[in-house]
Amino acid sequence: MSKTPQEQDAQFAAKIDADVSVEKIAGVYAEALLGAVREKKESADAILEELDSLLTDVFPAVPKFEEVLFSATVSHEEKVSLLDRTLGQQASLTFLHFLKVLSRHGRMEILRAVSRQSHVLNDRQKGRIPVTVTTAAEMEESAFSQLAERLRAKLGGEPIIHSVIDPDVVGGIVVRVGDTIYDASIATQLRNVRQNMIVRSAHEIQSRRDRFRNTEGN
Repeated sequence: MSKTPQEQDAQFAAKIDADVSVEKIAGVYAEALLGAVREKKESADAILEELDSLLTDVFPAVPKFEEVLFSATVSHEEKVSLLDRTLGQQASLTFLHFLKVLSRHGRMEILRAVSRQSHVLNDRQKGRIPVTVTTAAEMEESAFSQLAERLRAKLGGEPIIHSVIDPDVVGGIVVRVGDTIYDASIATQLRNVRQNMIVRSAHEIQSRRDRFRNTEGN
């Protein structure tokens, strides 16, 4: 039986709440990981490279490895033994210990979220600011450099720019920094003009109705 719109909305809202909760929990573990790195005076970038390699190189190459680590039916002791056998000679002690901590707390399945939050936190601590730049076509190198320089001055940090191509961004550019959007696209300007015209028209119609009612009352 198909779900009602209300049930679908409730399910969607629940998923958002669950995703937000996962990211919050992942943020706690990310802070713990980078805190351990600072205490040992190790490189945060190096640790995150290990984490990235596990997620993007090892897991896709050996899906069974990921399946076992994330499984709720496999005991912590079995996971620790597997980690020692497979990563014991390659991974740093700090990274290996962190994986075991995740396993002990039954949180291995949020490893990707931990990775995302760790990168965000590390960039913030190093003054690196993630920026998404959307343009209609690929930017020329000179224009890209000028944009990076302007962002550097405006943000007071080093912008880490992720470029996105979207043909709908007509003759302009959209820059997103966190929740803030700097939009200079013609397409958006045209939409804004159209919206303003609709609002003005609706206001004018309402004003005429009010005047007509006042005339009838007199």
